[in-house]
Amino acid sequence: MLLDHRKRQNDSDYEEQEFSDVFNKTYSYTDSFRKFKNKETCAAVRSLLAQKKLHRFELAALGNLCPEVPEEAKSLIPSLEGRFEEEELRQILEDIGTKRSLQY
Repeated sequence: MLLDHRKRQNDSDYEEQEFSDVFNKTYSYTDSFRKFKNKETCAAVRSLLAQKKLHRFELAALGNLCPEVPEEAKSLIPSLEGRFEEEELRQILEDIGTKRSLQY
């Protein structure tokens, strides 16, 4: 999002500056892994996860990795094992998925 903001800033400047190869490659790489397209969706997912009893690392990992099923979430984030019922974790993941699908 920061790189996207910088790119838009440059586009709106009177004198456009050419970006370096490193910037362009970094932008392209990060764009391919981007899960959320705007700040509002990021804030909504963060708010959703902040309401749960998650450690900061778990919150960040769920937001970044966006696992689809509880088994995947537990294998990627072992500390979730035993802390949440299967159905509760499934609901959290579905809520994240819903927010992702509704973004514009």
